[in-house]
Parts: sequence; C-alpha cells; structure tokens
Amino acid sequence: MNKSNSDSVAGERRDSEATETASAVAASSPASSLIPRPSSLEVERRAALVKLLLLDCDGVLTDGRITLVEGGDEQKSFHTRDGHGLVLLHRAGLRSGIISGRTSRLVSMRAADLGVAYIRQGALDKLKAFDDLLAEARVEASEVAFVGDDVVDIPLMRRSALAVAVADAGRDTRAAAHYVTQLPGGFGAVREVCELVLKAQGRWDELMRRYTS
Repeated sequence: MNKSNSDSVAGERRDSEATETASAVAASSPASSLIPRPSSLEVERRAALVKLLLLDCDGVLTDGRITLVEGGDEQKSFHTRDGHGLVLLHRAGLRSGIISGRTSRLVSMRAADLGVAYIRQGALDKLKAFDDLLAEARVEASEVAFVGDDVVDIPLMRRSALAVAVADAGRDTRAAAHYVTQLPGGFGAVREVCELVLKAQGRWDELMRRYTS
C-alpha cells in the first residue's frame, strides 16, 4: 500500500473511531427526552434573540477529558466542525465567548484561531465572570445563549435567553436547559447550537451559498 492510500485508510479509521466514541458517550447518558422541554417553536423564538453565544470549555468544546503532560500543561482535543460553526456564527455578525473554571494556554490559542471575542479562564465564580463579560460586550442576558455540561453552569443557564446542555451533560444540567443537543460535548454539540441559532435568525441559507452555489 502506498503512502497516500495508507494515510487515507488511517484517516477513515480515526473518523470511524471518533464517531463510535461520540455515539457511545451519548448512549451512556439518560435519554434527554425523559425531561420535559419547551416546544421547538419556543426554542426557535429564544434562539432568534441571541447576539452572544457563551460556552463552557471542558465538556462542551471538548469531551471533558484532560490529559496532564510534563511541565504542568494540559492536552485537549477540539472538533473542527465546532470550530467552523463558530466561524459561521461570526461571519453572520454574532459574537462568542468562553467562560471556564480552568486555565489553559491551548484554550487561548483555540479561541484566537477562531476569532472568539471574549474569554474568561480561571473563573472560580462563573456568575461574576458572566456578568462582567456581558457588561464588556454591552449585551443583555436576554440576548445570550449559554452552553454548559455540569451543575456549575446552571446559574449561567438560568440567566440566559437560551440555555443549552450538551447531550452527555449531568441530569440536573439537562433539566435546566431549554434545549439539549443531540451530540455530546467535544463531538459537534457547539456546531449544532450554532446552526440552531443561525437557522432561527434566517441566516443559514445565506451562509451556505458560499459552499453550494
């Protein structure tokens, strides 16, 4: 087998393994359908108000696993489709931000690469970070969507116009959400939310013309 074919097979194997991992993670969580949700029309109404998308990092932009390496740094994995979702969101004139209780150089690098406007790391008081960030962005809580995965995110979700939990979030966190993604954190959940917001605001088809026309 030549090198190009070998690389192709290896890439297909990695994609297959990632898909299987995402499916297994989602399947391991109690079904979100067991928790009453607002109607799809109500979710769309809330999504149409969003000007700023705020995200937890670990468990939302990543799968929540942290690998410690020599020197005290961390390794994290980010999904390319989540990244492109944020690029599309920014292209439509909306903004995004990250609020994380941890501090990582990799998160700063990823945020800069994607054009994420606001980032708060080491936020032990996430609600204060949320309020400070909204003041800096000059938006109201009624114009914010927040995506979380654990109980520390619930106060921020309750303050937001659109509260989202990833598919593999804790049960209490999912119960606090207006919308629970089909995909787990780190495997396309953020892309799903970006599409939800852009479609609710009538921007998706316009953005897709770049690729389909």
